[in-house]
Amino acid sequence: MAITDKPDTGEHGLGTSLKPRHVTMISIAGVIGAGLFVGSANAIATAGPAVLLAYFFAGLLVILVMRMLGEMATANPDTGSFSTYATRALGHWAGFSVGWLYWWFWVLVIPVEATAAAAILTNWLGGAQWMWALIIVVALTATNLISVGNYGEFEFWFALVKVVAIIAFIGLGIAAILGWLPNSEVSGVDQLWASGGFMPLGFGAVIAAMLTTMFSFMGSEIVTIAAAESKDPAKGITRATNSVIWRISIFYFGSIFIIVALVPWNELDPATGSYQYVLSKMGIPHAETIMDIVILTAVASCLNSALYTASRMLYSLGDRGDAPRAVKKITSNGVPWIAVIASMVLGFLAVVGNYILPEKLFTYLLATTGAVALFVYLAIASSQLVLRRQLDRDGERPAVRMWLYPWLTYLAIGFIVFVLVMMVVRPEQRSSILLSAVLAAVTVIGGVLVQRRNTRRDTVAARVPGDSA
Repeated sequence: MAITDKPDTGEHGLGTSLKPRHVTMISIAGVIGAGLFVGSANAIATAGPAVLLAYFFAGLLVILVMRMLGEMATANPDTGSFSTYATRALGHWAGFSVGWLYWWFWVLVIPVEATAAAAILTNWLGGAQWMWALIIVVALTATNLISVGNYGEFEFWFALVKVVAIIAFIGLGIAAILGWLPNSEVSGVDQLWASGGFMPLGFGAVIAAMLTTMFSFMGSEIVTIAAAESKDPAKGITRATNSVIWRISIFYFGSIFIIVALVPWNELDPATGSYQYVLSKMGIPHAETIMDIVILTAVASCLNSALYTASRMLYSLGDRGDAPRAVKKITSNGVPWIAVIASMVLGFLAVVGNYILPEKLFTYLLATTGAVALFVYLAIASSQLVLRRQLDRDGERPAVRMWLYPWLTYLAIGFIVFVLVMMVVRPEQRSSILLSAVLAAVTVIGGVLVQRRNTRRDTVAARVPGDSA
């Protein structure tokens, strides 16, 4: 397929080849990332069985945020999603800031996921990690450049593997709890309280675990971006929003319950992974290989989505005049090719940086994204608070409506602020929130300057006599 320099003049220049099954599977598996399969062990080590409370509170916030986002997205589907809504509700500076922060977050996801995938492939096949990282990034970039349908197709099968793996794990876990697995070393649910009680490290540990689990849900919102490239965005977003409760309940709460019910929480090794350890205790052969395959799939899925999401947000920023005009150029299939390549190149430079930069410096770079999810959620909630008033005033009734408006919106905003404050208070999270805040401040200043420039330009244009054209 030839790549053209055809510039897009609006959202309709993008492709619409995402099929309903693509959108459905993106919405179902969007919350299943490597953070669940790998990061859950860290959360469990932090809070013990009470990590279930951490996942409950974090999941509840995501459900509320997705409901708010669904309301805005069904009323006005847009590739810029919450960044565009922030512009309309809060001002140009807000959309500018949130858009660039979100793009930066996903660009830095690329080196993290590429390095994780490369480590698994190097362990299996040998070779240099950087070589495998390059191959993976280039291959997924190529699929993203062909058409949005290619992204959807790859993501469909990646997602299917993740969903089947989680359902199989829960099924095996239930069988183990009931004593139906003949080779299992574990059964029952005694471990929920056997090793120091349900909350062995206190409620403060639950708060700390919640800060960890909060970021594993990032990706739930991608469906509202992807749905804009389908033939019926409102229907896809409505279905995704209405199903978010059972998705989080089953995939996160259900699978984590199996882990903490079957094995002592203090036996889990974060380096090994909680799912792999539980499978081995169940007597499942080749547990390590099985989980390596699942984790590799989850990592590839996350990397695929990172390339897609970063490129679409960059395209949307360009469409609104907040990024260089070149990123609006699209292929004949409606793919913003410069936005895809720019995001990939910067992401791969970060991959290289992971190997050549001092470890501490690269850690600081990653820490700048630590609170981006919360900043995005705060922008979504604040935007919904304003835009819902406008919808009600205009007599419009979107297919998805926020429950108990405005009270649950205020509750979500208060909860987000509480979590941000806790990140400042807790020493292990402080550097992350401070670096994220510095980055956010820089983007806000940039947004304010752009907004002032646009205001001055519009004022000058308004003063030009109408007959001077």
